[in-house]
Formats: sequence, C-alpha cells, structure tokens
Amino acid sequence: MAKFNKWLGGGLGWAFLGPLGGLLGFALGAMLDGNDHGQGFQGQRGYGPTTKGDFLSSLIVLIAAVMKSDGRVLKSELDFVKQYFLQSFGQEASAEALLILKKVLDQNIPVEDISRQVGQYMDYSTRLQLIHLLFGISKADGLVSEQEQKTVERISYYMGIRTEDFHSIRALYSDNLESAYEALEINSAATDEEVKKAYRKMAVTYHPDKVAYLGDGIKNKANEKFQKLNEAYEKIKKSRGMN
Repeated sequence: MAKFNKWLGGGLGWAFLGPLGGLLGFALGAMLDGNDHGQGFQGQRGYGPTTKGDFLSSLIVLIAAVMKSDGRVLKSELDFVKQYFLQSFGQEASAEALLILKKVLDQNIPVEDISRQVGQYMDYSTRLQLIHLLFGISKADGLVSEQEQKTVERISYYMGIRTEDFHSIRALYSDNLESAYEALEINSAATDEEVKKAYRKMAVTYHPDKVAYLGDGIKNKANEKFQKLNEAYEKIKKSRGMN
C-alpha cells in the first residue's frame, strides 16, 4: 500500500472528512487488516484547496455508485476504470486503487451525502470533470443505461452542477446534430454568430488547463472532453456550411 498511501497523502484534507472519509476509511482499513472490520481512516483535519488525492478519492467512490446503479458490474466498465487508473497513477498504484474500488463496491454508498460533500469542497471545473468521467464509465459497454444516467444526474444535482452543464456533458456522448447543439447549450434556431459565441464560451468552460493542476492523467481526460466539444462544433458548422 506504500505507493497508494503516498498518493493519498499528497495534501488530502476534506475528502477524508464526512461520509466520503468514512467510506474510504472502511475500505482502506479492510485492506490493511485483511478483513472487513477495519476502523475508519482518521484523515487530516481542516480543509484546503482540491488536491489530486481529493479528486481521485471522490472519483473512486462515485465510480462505484455508478457501476452499482444498474445492479451489475461489467467487465467493460472495470477495464475502462483500470485503463484510466493506469494512465493516472502508474501500474502499481493503479492495482491498489482497483482494490480500494472493489472494497467500496461491497459497501452501501450514500450517494446524496457523498455528492453534497464533494459539491461543498471541490471547485466547479473539477466537478465538471468528474461528471465527464462518470459518463465515460457508464458508456464503457457502448450504452448509457437509464439507471446509470439517473445516478450520474443525481450525483450532478447534489454536487451543484448547473442543469445546462449536465445536459451539455451528456450530449457529448451522443452523435446526432441535435446533441451537438445541446453540447453548446443552444438550439438549432441560433444564428451562426450565436453558434460561434456559444462555442467560445464552452471552450473556456471546458478547457483542459482548468484541471491541469491535478496532473497529466486527469488533464488528458479533460482534453478528450474538449475534443468532443470541438467535434460537436464542427458538426454544426458542416451542417450549416459555416467557415
């Protein structure tokens, strides 16, 4: 657990307080003790800016909530998560993060309480990135189920994500022209100038540099989301014959 503890210790504060800390602490305790009766982890006291540890601790728990929502955990979902962890942490820490995830999957997850805690202490751009990654996981099997979408929407609501932003991220995972407009938070009645203005606004909102401080792995995933936004814009431009 040395590498994972080092990763968690890189400035963790608020993530180990409240329900999120209790859930992760139980999982860590079970791993360290070799049974399911470990004591909750007593993390740092006090709150500070969001750290990589805060983000990824929150992500592990929210991933588990989404994966459990349709009553089954698919290999395609686990493979997606494994690849993401591998890119973010490296091989050894990734294996340890997956062990934590498996322990959390065995627990009852208070989605509302966890999401409210994340919404209270995590900055908005980072919360948007969490929602983007959760959609990616839910679509790992090629289809976002109704139960998974409802869970991601519930998480988004309690984290304080604007409805328009949630719809925009959701639309990035569809391929039709209507979804391309929704991704830019406009509709097909918008003028060409309004389309360009909307794209510039969304490009600022979703720029990968906003989460660069969380590390290259997370920034790379943010770049994927940014590319999806560009693809939506290009689809609208092509349909209109815009330059």
